[in-house]
Amino acid sequence: MQKEIATTGQKALEINLDAKIFGTFAEIGAGQEVARQFFRVGGAAGSIAKSMSAYDMTFSDAIYGRSGRYVSHERLTRMLEHEYTLLIHRLSEKRGADTTFFAFANTVAAKSFSGKGECHGWMGIRFQEKPLSKPSNIVLHVRMLDRENVGQQQALGTFGVNLVHAAFFDRSDPDAFFDRLLDELSTERIEVDMIEFSGPAFEKVDNRLMALKLVQKGLTDATMFSPDGKVLQPSEVLYKKPVLVQRGSFRPITHVNVDMLHKAQEDFLQIPGVHASDPVVLFEMTVKNLLQGDCINERDFLDRADSLSALGNIVMISDFSEHYRLPQFFRRYSDEPIAMVGGMNALLQVLDENFYAHLAGGILEALGRLFSKNVRMYIYPMSRDGYMHYINCSDLNKETLIIEDLPEIISAADIELPTGVKELHRHLVNSNAIVPLATEDSSHLDIFSREVLQMIQIGDPKWKNHVPKAAAQLIQERAIFECKELTTEEVSSTDTEMVQH
Repeated sequence: MQKEIATTGQKALEINLDAKIFGTFAEIGAGQEVARQFFRVGGAAGSIAKSMSAYDMTFSDAIYGRSGRYVSHERLTRMLEHEYTLLIHRLSEKRGADTTFFAFANTVAAKSFSGKGECHGWMGIRFQEKPLSKPSNIVLHVRMLDRENVGQQQALGTFGVNLVHAAFFDRSDPDAFFDRLLDELSTERIEVDMIEFSGPAFEKVDNRLMALKLVQKGLTDATMFSPDGKVLQPSEVLYKKPVLVQRGSFRPITHVNVDMLHKAQEDFLQIPGVHASDPVVLFEMTVKNLLQGDCINERDFLDRADSLSALGNIVMISDFSEHYRLPQFFRRYSDEPIAMVGGMNALLQVLDENFYAHLAGGILEALGRLFSKNVRMYIYPMSRDGYMHYINCSDLNKETLIIEDLPEIISAADIELPTGVKELHRHLVNSNAIVPLATEDSSHLDIFSREVLQMIQIGDPKWKNHVPKAAAQLIQERAIFECKELTTEEVSSTDTEMVQH
């Protein structure tokens, strides 16, 4: 029997009536919407030591110190530190032995009268899991999608109560925690594009797995993290930056992936306005590429993430099965040039009309979305044998592909396509929307990740010849990819608790 979901009011009242839970609320922007929920249900004196809002910048700076931006991770961190320290200083001696203290804070830019600017905010809670323990933290970034200010305020209040309640009652179960965040809400109203757990309550948590959960649960379309495993907030990474992204499964990453990225970078840096220090370079995997059956093997995900991070680039996880959704996501944050990097398989998918049956405009609509606003796609060549191998192993409609009289090395310009898309392909190549890449080492063209993975798993040392040195060293040292696939039962068991990396 499905568990009945508590309402916002029921959650707020449960916390108010719990004699052990006591803390403060500090909110900037969109009103004191979270604290209001606790006041309106009654019994707030049992849980709230103080509620405040420093709207004026001078007052805010006097309390929390000067900040370059007021809606930022930095400002939220200062708010949590200040309010929690003050709470402990004033009340720990009096009631610390019986109380789990908390400080909740948010700093938000809601819809204003001018109607300009992104509606978003930083929110977090610092709390004790038991009396006298050191604090733990949950910090997240939200995008508010309601069109009217009053709707954003209401959603923010509900979401804040959900966060406070989940921190105290669902923190040990990630699935329940993320499900509870959107109680009485939907992803059409609130998006959570970054979350970070820290402190003794989350010692076994790998925040990359929690970022993956955001995408799996539909709380966001994409998440990203740095080479050192720190979860990143997309707008802070992408804002007004050119973007170069390589899509793939990277199981494992090979010399082909590195070579195609380097060749694409060489051309990308020649585009007017793109400088060597400017582009954000990403490795991107879709949730679909991570699936093994109906489940995601979290150990395998971390193996891939670690091997990519060893090369020093940001890793991105998305729910963008269709290529055209990726530049649309980047366009939220930047109008600068965008380029995607892929192999011949990516080109064949982009130009396969069967992928776009769900669009009213079919392939024309898809290509219009994909290549709008200064977007290009770099395509790495393939050997004739490799191309035939790919065609035979793929789900593509083989009858529509022209596979006779192919050259030894096939570029994006050489490939012969059915009449229906042949002229589209020619136009995209001639207009530099599709850019063929060259390679100086043709031996790379016959490297396939699946075959390298099989070498690793059977102990064939020749796999090292096909993998970048930094990634190969990490794969060998930590026996990455050597284990067999997890069973469904094993995958399910790792999914029921906060997983330690």
